Amino acid sequence: MALLGPRQCGKTTLASLVAGGRATRFDLEDPRVLERLADPMLALDPLRGLVILDEVQRRPELFPAPRVLADRPRTPARFLVLGSATGELMHQSSESLAGRIAYHELGALALDEIADGGGAKLWRRGGFPRSYLARSEAESVRWREDFTRTFLERDLMAFGPRVPATTLFRFWSMLAHYHAQLWNGAELARAFAMSESTVRTYLDTLTQTFMVRQLAPWHENLAKRQVRAPKIYLSDAGILHALLGVRTAVELERHPKVGASWEGFALEQIVARLGVRRERCFFWSTHQGAELDLFVVVGGKRLGFEIKRTTAPRVTKSMRIALADLGLERLDVVFEGRETYPLDARVRALPLARIFHDLRP
Repeated sequence: MALLGPRQCGKTTLASLVAGGRATRFDLEDPRVLERLADPMLALDPLRGLVILDEVQRRPELFPAPRVLADRPRTPARFLVLGSATGELMHQSSESLAGRIAYHELGALALDEIADGGGAKLWRRGGFPRSYLARSEAESVRWREDFTRTFLERDLMAFGPRVPATTLFRFWSMLAHYHAQLWNGAELARAFAMSESTVRTYLDTLTQTFMVRQLAPWHENLAKRQVRAPKIYLSDAGILHALLGVRTAVELERHPKVGASWEGFALEQIVARLGVRRERCFFWSTHQGAELDLFVVVGGKRLGFEIKRTTAPRVTKSMRIALADLGLERLDVVFEGRETYPLDARVRALPLARIFHDLRP
């Protein structure tokens, strides 16, 4: 099994709790462990029970060994791999462990995992446990600033583009200002005096390390011109706020990206509740102006979501077009309220605070 997710989201802690101290763990960031695994078959063959390979994206060439060992009679050992990147990790595992591996993505903290009344704090600080649980706002901000610096200087450089961390920080910070907007590679390329393919590589690297969500456009054979560029979201609201220089609740409320920030935070909560994989989440938009913030197919049902930071949502012409053109079974308008109630046939107002109570996967 592969447990995937961003750095510092709790993968190792979860794996240790599941194992209950009965597993053999290899931390592939430890040089001593890498020496021990210089001959992976020699190191792994005698082991029994659960074997955990942590941060396995650093040594994807290890995958052939678990493949051979997983095929042994009576399966004396099972392997749990933990990874903080999807690209090379997925590629290697799909080639070497096809039919032998299941994937589970572990995200940051969600609304159902915190104490009641902590939604505003979770939005402001983000879902990384150390940021959310920090003793003060200043300590939380400091942790996020340290995380971004360490991530760029050490983690991302281990498997990302070989460019200065300062350049990647500028790109990531600029990307924060495009949060909840369509990807415009040409504009960013001009800003960095680089090719579109280069800035696209930067974007894809941040996506593959779970820092960015690229929400793909949904296409159907409709007699309407549809938008084809992805929408860009920074996956964690706390990291977004750190890159925007937002440090307090007052600063967040006064910031021009407050609505976009809330939209991204709500989107992550919806996806967490539905349990759908990233590649199965879409938005929909036409050049005529009709749009839908989130479109997913769950259990054969077509579900649509509009996200509005308001206390009094209403049905719009765009929603009616989406209902008809996409054949939605239901459209939920996620808003800042306390009660769920119908707005129209197949349309209801759904408070963000009640996502995990009233939204059924």
